[in-house]
Amino acid sequence: MATSFSSNSQPAASAWASLPWKTRLSVSVLSKLTDHARRADGTINRRLLSFIDFKSSATPTASVKGVTTSDVTVDPTRQLWFRLFVPDATSSPSSSSLPVLVFFHGGGFSYLSPASFAYDTVCRKFARKIPAVVVSVNYRLCPEHRYPSQYDDGFDVVTFLDQNDDVLPKNADRSRCFLAGDSAGANVAHHVAVRAAREKDRFRVVKPVGLISIQPFFGGEGRVESEIRLHGAPLVSITRTDWLWKAFLPDGSNRDHEAANVTGPNAVDISGLDYPSTLVFVGGFDPLLDWQKRYYQWLKKSGKEAKIIEYPNSIHAFYVFPELPESNQLLSQVKDFVASV
Repeated sequence: MATSFSSNSQPAASAWASLPWKTRLSVSVLSKLTDHARRADGTINRRLLSFIDFKSSATPTASVKGVTTSDVTVDPTRQLWFRLFVPDATSSPSSSSLPVLVFFHGGGFSYLSPASFAYDTVCRKFARKIPAVVVSVNYRLCPEHRYPSQYDDGFDVVTFLDQNDDVLPKNADRSRCFLAGDSAGANVAHHVAVRAAREKDRFRVVKPVGLISIQPFFGGEGRVESEIRLHGAPLVSITRTDWLWKAFLPDGSNRDHEAANVTGPNAVDISGLDYPSTLVFVGGFDPLLDWQKRYYQWLKKSGKEAKIIEYPNSIHAFYVFPELPESNQLLSQVKDFVASV
């Protein structure tokens, strides 16, 4: 299960070798099994994926690591629900209002859920350490449900939070709403933010004031330098991302569709929108790096408040591996960002 980089990517190979053996093993297994789960006919072997997608149950009656969780149904006809993470009073005094963080998980629009062990753990940490009330969205997956299903689900959850006053705890401040996500989830967060800004008059209480974009999944028809240089990188590669875009985008579309290439020829003009302040995280050994930097630069050119933080020696999805010190560092930076907005 060795991961091989192209011959012109010796620094990436060195970065891979420097990772703890536990991380390398986990990434290798994930890469191999997801490769085998993607079929040539454009479908996914979900039974095979179930062997690596370990689930965590909600804990509504017991605090686990300072956080209680519960699953809230939004629309049972499309299995739209979210996992709600509420920190204990020890993490946040009951008299203090808490920001609301609406989180979209990664997985190429095709894998995982809020119940997946890694994302249950990550969102529990966000809730406790920020602290915040975290809403982790179970959006529909492709290829069974293509664009724009994921964006519709995300926007509908935000609308649901606005229309239902008794869903979140009383100290949840919906006027300080942060959209967040990693990889494909960060892509969803961006498009939900755009739609929320376009339709802001429909919201009574909810106001997205910040966006936390962790190694967002963007792309395009052209190949950027980081994709070529880091060919064969773990989890993310041209072969894998091309398959995922084809499974996600409408039939007949290419990767310059506005959903994928947010800065390209079909990009939406956000210059006149009240788009939230954005924090972008990138990793130096992520093949998507150059697309992510273009996103940040595009936000700045569009007149939006944006900041970028680079982890020069990190791979895609590094922050979900708790054994990596960079994982806790990122959590601290998210906390600082939330406090600053």
